[in-house]
Amino acid sequence: MKLEELHKVYFVGIGGIGMSAIARYFNKQGIEIHGYDKTETNLTKKLVEEGMQIHYHEDLTAIPNNIDLVVHTPAVPGDHVELQYFREHNFVLKKRAEVLGMISQSKKTIAVAGTHGKTTTTSILTHILKVGGVDCTAFLGGIAQNFESNYVEGNSDWVVVEADEYDRSFLHLSPNIAVVLSADPDHLDIYGDHESMLNLGFKAFAKKVEKDGLLLIKQVENQRILNFTDYEKTDFVQQSIEISSYGIGEGSNLSTNICVENGAFVFDYKNEEQTIENIRFTLPGKHNIENATAAITVALRLGVAPKNIKKALASFKGIKRRFELIYRDDQVTYIDDYAHHPSELNAAILAAKMLHPNKKITGIFQPHLYTRTQDFVDGFAKALDALDEIILMDIYPARELPIEGVTSKLIFDKLKNKHKTLVTKASLMKHLNQQDNLEILLTLGAGDIDVFIESIKKMLENKNQKLLLGGG
Repeated sequence: MKLEELHKVYFVGIGGIGMSAIARYFNKQGIEIHGYDKTETNLTKKLVEEGMQIHYHEDLTAIPNNIDLVVHTPAVPGDHVELQYFREHNFVLKKRAEVLGMISQSKKTIAVAGTHGKTTTTSILTHILKVGGVDCTAFLGGIAQNFESNYVEGNSDWVVVEADEYDRSFLHLSPNIAVVLSADPDHLDIYGDHESMLNLGFKAFAKKVEKDGLLLIKQVENQRILNFTDYEKTDFVQQSIEISSYGIGEGSNLSTNICVENGAFVFDYKNEEQTIENIRFTLPGKHNIENATAAITVALRLGVAPKNIKKALASFKGIKRRFELIYRDDQVTYIDDYAHHPSELNAAILAAKMLHPNKKITGIFQPHLYTRTQDFVDGFAKALDALDEIILMDIYPARELPIEGVTSKLIFDKLKNKHKTLVTKASLMKHLNQQDNLEILLTLGAGDIDVFIESIKKMLENKNQKLLLGGG
């Protein structure tokens, strides 16, 4: 099947952030797009505005005739009525990752992998390349605020993609440049254990880099997070693939002299050939400095001038649900973040503390997946204990069925912080309304906690208005 021969494509789970980016790509090519999703969201409404046809019930009568390709995601369960129909009737059926791999085959590909940081880094890199004159195409895992989209159209040979380790999806890619940001244990329901995840996942992905390509790996304390034996390195040497590192510290491709000035981070970047001084970057946290460092390293390889790198980072607006400022007044600041792994919670909470020292930090966390909760219960508890007050919601199941004995209470009982509360979706807003001493409020999680964002924002606005009226 050739992509240029497609006329009509159907997406099962079109509202997913990765699926919708591919749908937008095909739509821009003039291909007719249809799809199903479980829930109508702001994103699916925008897809409809862009000319796509979407329905929200498993309904075989809503499927159009003459479909050339069906794209699906692992997030959709195997017993889905429409998915079963397509399988039984021998439609051309491909996973999202397979289609992304096919799209990238005709391009020079930059693939960004890692258990966290992919969306931020791909968005930063895309913005730098655009500002620097490299008109790349990009498939992002979030809505980048500079583009107001998760799909960015370009006319150059370069495409920037997220390389997702879940379900070994990134093995469908053959990048010219690969970046590995992090390789913490995750998706153990797929890999079994961390060692298997490293070997069958990230090392296998690294070996997909094309001849004469670049493999860029994060280093911590002068050690790469992904190491290879001498035997494994032979493959890279034979293919003329360069393995390089980046990070924070002294050396090459590293950021140094990091400080906070007027609410923004300022740092220097150094490699073997040059230094870029006084880079101003508004995203908080040292983890985002690391993400920016990876993006800078790749951009320099593609010939982007240092002055354009500085310009791009200073004007980068961030990504929706990645430490996104939702509301601020004289009493309270409200930030929303997608963090759903202990390492991501650590990063978000630390960033909040760095930007708002001496302020009380309250976090609302919705665990994502029963398996992840079971695998990382100790890590979640340790990360959340760094908050001043913890509000813990029920687990968001996504694609999973319940596991006996696995609930949010597993985390709750391990919390050492006495300022903790268990809530349900039904009781969350009532509990928040009763809080009169909020200073820094975080909503954290990858499930549907984002449906509360507007309600929380309005609640804070109303409280502020009452304070102003009372003060007058």
